[in-house]
Amino acid sequence: MTPPFLTAALPVPHGFFTRAGGVSTGRFASLNCSLSGRDDAEAVRENRKRAADALGLPPAALVGLTQVHGTAVATLDEPWPETARPEADAVVTARPGLLLGIVTGDCAPVLFADAAAGVVGAAHAGWRGAVAGVLEATIAAMEALGADRRRIAAAIGPCIAKPSYEVGPDLRGAVLARDAADARFFAEGRREDRWWFDLPGYSLARLQSAGIAAAWCGRDTLAEEARFFSHRRSTLAGGGPIGHQLSAIALPNG
Repeated sequence: MTPPFLTAALPVPHGFFTRAGGVSTGRFASLNCSLSGRDDAEAVRENRKRAADALGLPPAALVGLTQVHGTAVATLDEPWPETARPEADAVVTARPGLLLGIVTGDCAPVLFADAAAGVVGAAHAGWRGAVAGVLEATIAAMEALGADRRRIAAAIGPCIAKPSYEVGPDLRGAVLARDAADARFFAEGRREDRWWFDLPGYSLARLQSAGIAAAWCGRDTLAEEARFFSHRRSTLAGGGPIGHQLSAIALPNG
């Protein structure tokens, strides 16, 4: 069974997977691909296998990270064990046949490709990482492998969108402390001292300012419960464990 996924205008194998098509049950139903949650480990391995299969790669090719909402970028030459994943929020490689995977539950997954140079990357951009510069750090790591930002294409996958993302003064203050002009990514919220924040719009602007051709898929993780996991949706419903969707990219073999 091939799980459904979204694609973008990237010239290499890639996919933004939905929550459908897996074997997990309950709150993790069904294509939960997170290695760090409370889901059954065998179910997660089967889900990740299905995702790799869907992109034409063996399960061992899929490599993940221990994501920490920072700006560190790992460079992948050889697959590391699941139990030795580096603490990083982005990964890049110039080696064909390796599938770079990140998991998200509202944060923005961003996939990068310079097909001419043979370099790809994947980043997890929550608001903290986006503000701190994880996207620019990913671009720099790709350039260190021979990519040229004039050729890099990037795609932002499903994430929480402005109509769903009401935030407080701490987030707004951190964004504006970097650049007051970024007030354009906020709108007045439903309550005093609250704002709606445009995470995909902000991430897209950061990419474009770095000279990268990029687009967002336009899918809101909170709004589409049947298709996507959402941390904010779970929080609004009282909390508890949730699954995470996978986004992945690879250089083709041969």
